[in-house]
Formats: sequence, C-alpha cells, structure tokens
Amino acid sequence: MTHTAAGSFLGTRFEDALIYALDLHRHDTRKGKPTPYVSHLLGVCSLVLQDGGDEDEAIAALLHDALEDHAERVVPADLGRRFGSRVLEIVRSCSDTPPDYAGGTKPPWKERKLRYIAHLAQTTPSARRVSLADKLYNLREVVSDLRIEGQQTWARFNAGAAEQCWYYRSIAEMMRQAGQCGPMLDAYEREFGELEKLMAKQDRG
Repeated sequence: MTHTAAGSFLGTRFEDALIYALDLHRHDTRKGKPTPYVSHLLGVCSLVLQDGGDEDEAIAALLHDALEDHAERVVPADLGRRFGSRVLEIVRSCSDTPPDYAGGTKPPWKERKLRYIAHLAQTTPSARRVSLADKLYNLREVVSDLRIEGQQTWARFNAGAAEQCWYYRSIAEMMRQAGQCGPMLDAYEREFGELEKLMAKQDRG
C-alpha cells in the first residue's frame, strides 16, 4: 500500500542519478565479495529516505562514492552542473579522499579517516545524514559477515579489527557531538553494540 506525501516526490533528477550511479559502478563489487556494488548505494539511499531525507540527499546517497572510487571518470564541476551544487557539496563531504584527488593511490587509511571525521563534524546535517546511512549500512554488513565468517571478515579490509572498531566508534561520537541525533543514530549505536559483543565473544575463543 502506498500514498503520496507532501515533500516526498522524487523526480527525473533522481532517475538520472540512479542511471548514472548504475553506469558508474556497473562493474564494481563489494570489497572481497561478488555482490554488485550498486546494492550498497541503493541500501544507503533507502536509509536516507527512511530517515526523512529529501531528493538532494537521496541523490547524494546514490553518488556518495563517485568521487572517491571513480575520480578518473567523475569531474566534480560536471557532477555539480548535472545534479546541483548541494548534491556536490554532500558528495564531497562524504568522500575521504583529498579535494584534489584524481585517482590512483590514496593517502594512508588512518590519515583519510581522521580527516573525514574532522570534516564531517563541521559540515551540514545533510552530509552527516548521508554519511551516517553509509556507515550504518557498512556496519550492519560487517556484523552479519562476522556472524557467518568469523574473524576472517576483517581480511577484506585495509585496516584490521581494532582500527575498524575505533573508526565506527569515532563516527558515533562525532555524530552525537555534532547534534546528529535521531532514530538512525540510535540504530547505528545498537549495531555497534552488537559488533562489540561479537568481537568480545570471538576474542574469548
């Protein structure tokens, strides 16, 4: 059963972003998995819309990895002209690569994450909403994989369990301090609690 609510309309710009994201990430998969990467983009977009996000935020959710993962194909100015300056601002805020990144080797993992957290703390609530949806989706996937695969889950990532846990905890702390409260952050913190329980259980053997 569906109904149309004021402010919930998604128009042709959203359709264009959906097609654009599918084309851009067509051959991408989730890290260490055969799962099409677009599943992540759709999941993040769904979380943003469920949290009350508007069309710009939903579009940015679909494109949030465009500059980070396909800098060789995506020119920021073109992205802004096609989808609007607000979308570009959100996508930039959700990218952990430097503003002038044009592809190739990325800076070290910890350096990128520290910069990302510091920037998000100063950016817009819209950017934090999209970022939180992204991290919640990833966190849920990690927890699910840990239950199925155990500690070998971490082998897929550029940083190990301790650093990943630090990062997820830091995101939650930054969001609270920035005032980004609400049901999605509550869900994130519950999921992080599950991650900590799993890690403690697996450490005990």
